[in-house]
Amino acid sequence: MSGFAPDWLRLREAVDHRSRDAELLAKLARHFESRPEIRVVDLGAGLGSNLRGTYSALPIRQHWLLVDHDPQLLSAAIETIAGWADSARPTTSGLEATKNGRSLHVELRRLDLAANPDGWGDPAPDLVTAAALFDLVSKEWIEKFIAALVRSKVVFYTVLTHDAATEWKPAYAADAVMRAAFESHFGRDKGFGPSIGGRATSLLAERLSRAGYEVLKAPSPWRLASGDHELIAALVDGWAQAVRETGTVPEPTIKEWVAARKAADGACTVGHEDLLAFPPR
Repeated sequence: MSGFAPDWLRLREAVDHRSRDAELLAKLARHFESRPEIRVVDLGAGLGSNLRGTYSALPIRQHWLLVDHDPQLLSAAIETIAGWADSARPTTSGLEATKNGRSLHVELRRLDLAANPDGWGDPAPDLVTAAALFDLVSKEWIEKFIAALVRSKVVFYTVLTHDAATEWKPAYAADAVMRAAFESHFGRDKGFGPSIGGRATSLLAERLSRAGYEVLKAPSPWRLASGDHELIAALVDGWAQAVRETGTVPEPTIKEWVAARKAADGACTVGHEDLLAFPPR
């Protein structure tokens, strides 16, 4: 799987958290509200942003297994969680922390998810979750993941999956060609085979529904404005680099687009979707 720079993950965290669909998060909270504790597996955990965005909806005692292929990200996740928590102490496997009255037992697992779609092992957790992961994987990987999820009869909650609906404002002449090239690049192999990109949530919903799951979806777009200038600039640079790698857009066009986007006091909406799925009873 292609890695992500810690600076990018930190930059996007606040926007990720405010963009989640509040109704799906509330439904997740109601599902587990009678439970005194919960076991959660977070796939592609990065710096632990998904834990910080989800913990408040879950029971008072939480056991988190953070799974990622990158040992540096996992190490940084522990440091980041410790700095965010009200209290924290290291353990041999991770961290014991408290936050707003909740107890968080955090463990780490370095794992190649491309080869192990069922990255939770036995016993199965109560909840499998991920953020900004499933648009990077292949159709075949999703099929294997869902088969493992269905066997384990686990609740599934994933957020901020790319849906290919990006709109820049004000409009600029090169927007369409840049968007087409970026989406083409998005479909390249990110370590899991050809990425499914914006079709991920629809495929997840279809396959889970077929398996008898109750599936709920909701949009969770980034709505970026002038106060998000740093993130917009990083997004522009990321698009430009991806488009260059396709070789389909002339360099002068890319440079003009980047200059226009960074100069404009504009806005951007980046489409994402959240999905929550409950196994059949």
